[in-house]
Amino acid sequence: MDMFFNSLNIMDYVWCFVVGGLICIVGQILIDKTKITSARILVLFVTVGAILGGLGIYQYLIDFAGAGATVPITGFGANLAKGAIKGVQEYGFLGVFIGGIRAAAGGISAAIFFGYIASLIAKPKMKKQ
Repeated sequence: MDMFFNSLNIMDYVWCFVVGGLICIVGQILIDKTKITSARILVLFVTVGAILGGLGIYQYLIDFAGAGATVPITGFGANLAKGAIKGVQEYGFLGVFIGGIRAAAGGISAAIFFGYIASLIAKPKMKKQ
């Protein structure tokens, strides 16, 4: 147990929180200050993550911030790009379609599973308009 705490670097957690928070702040500013819909902001973030991931730039952010860069939706875009690049290397042109889905399958499956579990616990209701 003592070995766990000795290897724990609190700054890793601080940077994770700061980077993830900054990504979310950008999204909130876009929601508050522009007329861009939430769905378009989501697409924008995935696209930016995919472009930066495809160029290899987003990997530096992942190495620096860990989950602070992979958990936001930009990390999903970077993961799709990374998978597509690997898929092309393995399968050729068909890998464009196979690679991204293969790379993201675990995260998508987990989101569906835990979303379902949360819906059983929280008893969601339809929003009244």
